[in-house]
Amino acid sequence: MKEVAVVGAVIVEDGRVLCARRGPGGATGGMWEFPGGKVEPDESPQAALAREVDEELGCRVQVGEEVTTTRYAYDALVVTLSTYWCVLVDGTPTTTEHEELRWLAHDELGSLDWAPADVPAVELVTAALA
Repeated sequence: MKEVAVVGAVIVEDGRVLCARRGPGGATGGMWEFPGGKVEPDESPQAALAREVDEELGCRVQVGEEVTTTRYAYDALVVTLSTYWCVLVDGTPTTTEHEELRWLAHDELGSLDWAPADVPAVELVTAALA
């Protein structure tokens, strides 16, 4: 089974967390995630996350401490997702890759249909911001 390393940004601003809904298709189509993407060869997770946020959301973040790393096996793919606390430092997130973006309070995060690999991070973020 193919394995892929991905990163996700837990961007918090004014006590709210940025959530991104994937477009249709694939095992997680229409589900919510922390924005991010694949780590390229010879790239650190933090550098990959800064690059992916710039490419996908058109803004810059300062990548902070790791929230958690989880492994999840989808039908044909094993994803290792590392999520990091991030602070928006330049620009306003806009959707280019995702179907929708929402800023939610910590106690609203559980109302979304999250991609399975993101669920442990969602639980930790909810608890940390409570």
